[in-house]
Amino acid sequence: MATACRKLLQSRQVGTLLLFLCLSVGGAATIRYSVAEEMESGSFVANVAKDLGLAVEKLAARGARLVSEGNKLHFRLHRKTGDLFVKEKLDRESLCGKADPCVLHFEVVLVEPLQSFRVEVRVFDINDNAPVFLNKEPLLRIPESTPLGSRFPLQSAQDLDVGLNGLQNYTLSANEYFHLHTRFRSNGPKYAELVLDKPLDREEQPEVNMTITAVDGGSPPKSGTAHIRVEVLDVNDHVPQFSRLVYRAQVPENSANGSLVATVTATDLDEGSNKEITYSLAQNPEVILQTFQIHSETGEVRLTGPLDFEAIETYDIDIQATDGGGLSAHSKVLVEVVDVNDNPPEVTVSSVSSPLPEDSPLHTVVALFSIRDRDIRVGGKITCFLKEDLPFAVKPTFRNSYSLVTDRGLDREEVSGYNITLVAMDTGPPTLSSETVIEVLISDINDNPPVFQEDSYILTVRENNSPAVFIGKVLAEDLDLGENAKVTYSLLPPKSGDLSVFAYISINSDNGKLYALRTMDYEAIQDFQFVVKATDGGFLSLSSQVTVKVVVLDDNDNRPMILYPLQNGTLPCNDLVPRSAEAGYLVTKVVAVDGDSGQNSWLSYHLFKATDLGLFSVQQQNGEIRTLRQVSERDSMMQKLVILVQDHGQPALSTTASLNILLVDGFSEPYLQFRDTFKHPTRVNPSTKYLVISLAVLSFLFLLSVTVIFIIHICQKIKHREKFTIQEHFYDDCNFSNNLVQGGTSGPISQPCPYEMCSATGTSNSEFRFLKRFMPNFPFPHGTGEAKTEASSRLPPDSDRNRSRGSEGHAQVSDDYM
Repeated sequence: MATACRKLLQSRQVGTLLLFLCLSVGGAATIRYSVAEEMESGSFVANVAKDLGLAVEKLAARGARLVSEGNKLHFRLHRKTGDLFVKEKLDRESLCGKADPCVLHFEVVLVEPLQSFRVEVRVFDINDNAPVFLNKEPLLRIPESTPLGSRFPLQSAQDLDVGLNGLQNYTLSANEYFHLHTRFRSNGPKYAELVLDKPLDREEQPEVNMTITAVDGGSPPKSGTAHIRVEVLDVNDHVPQFSRLVYRAQVPENSANGSLVATVTATDLDEGSNKEITYSLAQNPEVILQTFQIHSETGEVRLTGPLDFEAIETYDIDIQATDGGGLSAHSKVLVEVVDVNDNPPEVTVSSVSSPLPEDSPLHTVVALFSIRDRDIRVGGKITCFLKEDLPFAVKPTFRNSYSLVTDRGLDREEVSGYNITLVAMDTGPPTLSSETVIEVLISDINDNPPVFQEDSYILTVRENNSPAVFIGKVLAEDLDLGENAKVTYSLLPPKSGDLSVFAYISINSDNGKLYALRTMDYEAIQDFQFVVKATDGGFLSLSSQVTVKVVVLDDNDNRPMILYPLQNGTLPCNDLVPRSAEAGYLVTKVVAVDGDSGQNSWLSYHLFKATDLGLFSVQQQNGEIRTLRQVSERDSMMQKLVILVQDHGQPALSTTASLNILLVDGFSEPYLQFRDTFKHPTRVNPSTKYLVISLAVLSFLFLLSVTVIFIIHICQKIKHREKFTIQEHFYDDCNFSNNLVQGGTSGPISQPCPYEMCSATGTSNSEFRFLKRFMPNFPFPHGTGEAKTEASSRLPPDSDRNRSRGSEGHAQVSDDYM
């Protein structure tokens, strides 16, 4: 039955406390709730979303969370419902001690956008602690001569509860000597005094025993007891007397241990040992016994523990003076703790937005924090500022709460993060400050295009390269991070629309390496250029361009080509030199070109072979062939020269030009047949002989058959040939002047004339053709057939070339060859 009643009373008590649950909004954004202590974990407190005027779904969307000012969070928030619950069982005594009211502070922080609300939860006390006497059996020694009405203070009972649930009253068991009187301390629990109602008589009753009971105001009330034993002393006529009933002292809270608080004095009119007084701290709370001590002989009260104005402002100390006869007197020392500025401001950061985009607008909220100074009375005004010049500013929001906002533009490429030092300072004295570091990282946006290391690139590739050969690299750097800094390279089509460059070059889009797609030919293309585009990987990509020029380097891959004299691969060409030519006479000039460039195209001319090495020389620089000495009659009529034309490449390439030079007495000599002095005489092919004989027989028969018909025509033709002169042929076919052949043996030739001297193969003797088409055919004494002329083109030799005339004035055939 008792158990059921107790449960019913407890349930009523909890129900009553829950009825006190209230909400009040004070100030700008402070929400206040009340809960009873010892509520189980998960107990409902209130609906925060409703009290903040927010829709429930907004809490989760904005990332609502709780931030405690202390080290521990005692509540939890359900984001989906907005309900506030007790996180763990609350014990008001461990949270606040004797402080009343007991208020817990925390903030409700909404992240997107950043916003905070201050919440205060008052924890109401329940009667969960009974009064307790520290000394269960106090002993009082009272002389029998103590006058009626004397008072004897007793030790206070300790009750951890506050308010009505704290200590309320004392009761004393029935006895005939004493009654109980309850008194109040200025700062501390109630205490009781025994008041003597009946004179003591040691001989009648040497000891009096009583029971004192301390009762609190809870429902149901709780109590604690102690057994008082009073020992009656023999007669002692005088008791000690204090100089004051109350001693007052002021002690700064930063006083060191051992500091003197006050000195009490008491006197006794007795003599002997009854006059000797001993001082002690009588029935005092434990906190006083831990903080103060008194010298038993001098009565000096000194500190033994630290003082904290923020915890206890005043102390009420009971002092007892006892003489040698056991008589005692009591006095009080009221100690007032003087507040000093010994606590720097405390900064509590509730929320930080990090990383912060570098394009954040001005006055973007970066962090929320609050400042508290425990030295409220002496600390003065609190100021908050940044230790360094940073692009941030401190902006007050409401009382003791601040926000950190951006004050200037941010650039991650210059500073990727900040360690922001907040300085909170009071006005003292002395001035105290504290520093708190907030780390804020700056996140990257794509605000920097790729930048090439050079304004333009010039790359080289040697011709005849292998396909896909690496020729160079372009590099662009982006100051951004991650994908914003990832550069991709590409080739831009020319503005002209000519896409042929893509047939020559390709680029690696990842690293900018350039490769030749085909083999380059310097003779076909010497250089080309194109545009490379670098694009970053940002959401809104940025790009830049650079011009790349590729220069093709020449290789010595072309042999010199002979332009003059023409080398047709069958018959060497001929030139005529009069035997009257002096030393230094310009015979002809070898003209050659090289398709390469630079040093590879520098040509030099050398006399490789000659019938007479001492007769002719070749100018190394220009290829002019001149006589080294005067031509003599002993020199062979047929001179064959082989000219070596060589470039200056590495390695050098060369080619040869062959030409025959006829040494003639004059330019009237006929077109003669000479044996090649560099070749052995060729053997006559028998089939050729038979063919010639057959043709001769057929021709003879044919002539006989038509002799009658064409005799007149033949005679006319013979006459016509006799009138035909060599001079007319020279004029018609070689464009010589009419005065080409003049009298004298050493006159110069006014204009150059191209000649061709070629060897005919396939006959028993070499045949020479000179002044073709306009010279008559002559029989050859050593040949078996006819030599027919053919037309061929010439390249003229050097315009400065001079030739001497022959010794004869007319172009006639020498009698030696008729």
